[in-house]
Amino acid sequence: VQLVESGGGYVQSGGSMRLSCTASGFPFSNYAMYWVRRAPGKWLEWVAGISGGGESTIYADSVRGRFTISRDNAKNTVILQMDSLRPEDTAAYYCARLKTSNLVSVRVLAQLDWQGQGTQVTVSP
Repeated sequence: VQLVESGGGYVQSGGSMRLSCTASGFPFSNYAMYWVRRAPGKWLEWVAGISGGGESTIYADSVRGRFTISRDNAKNTVILQMDSLRPEDTAAYYCARLKTSNLVSVRVLAQLDWQGQGTQVTVSP
């Protein structure tokens, strides 16, 4: 299993950024995928998830309405479109695989079994 993120960098508050994750080594459409993040000095938190077929999505309250998750199963990629970025969105962002194809909203982190190396997003005030 390999998950490789790209697209991080620096952006001003209110700006947008698009993160991409390319997966390999497993049947991609069989698994729900999540984006998680770790801000400086804070715990890992899940941000958004998408079911294996892409028909269902879920978002953390902190990003709902600003972030959009999508996937292209033909290309084994999952995308996180981030709009209206805030300084508190500054974090290392990771693409992660859930153990099943269906989304979960509780104990999400405990049910992620693979995670990429991450990409840093920095939002300046």
